[in-house]
Amino acid sequence: MSRTLTVLAALVQALGHGEHTINLVVDRTDDTFLRGQADLSVGTAPIRLAVLDEDDFDALRTLLVFALEGSTVRHAVLVATTAAEPNPRACGWTVRKGWLHPMDPAELQQAVIPCPDVSAVFREVYDAPVLPHIPDPDEEIPRG
Repeated sequence: MSRTLTVLAALVQALGHGEHTINLVVDRTDDTFLRGQADLSVGTAPIRLAVLDEDDFDALRTLLVFALEGSTVRHAVLVATTAAEPNPRACGWTVRKGWLHPMDPAELQQAVIPCPDVSAVFREVYDAPVLPHIPDPDEEIPRG
């Protein structure tokens, strides 16, 4: 849980001011997929974080704990979409070795392209920032 809170703090700081939707998709070792989503509002003057739905955020945070720990997760991807004009902006990270690592923007672009004949908003993809990793010396080494 400590690592998850550190990851979320680094993520919120990297995303900065604005309205963000965080999606996490996890491929578990039992061949099931789980998804969590939370909407956040981040302000910088003064610093504030508002969560639209506490239950959604709690579910996302719990799923992220399992993704970072890695023993029951094969693969996990986190995508952040930021409200922007004229199009929302998106960046993504994969979970490896207990941390979030930036995704290749071309790979993410393929994942967020709306399907034909589906009403969806086009998202402009950009390079995800590298999140500073501050290891906890008292923590076990992650398995995933």
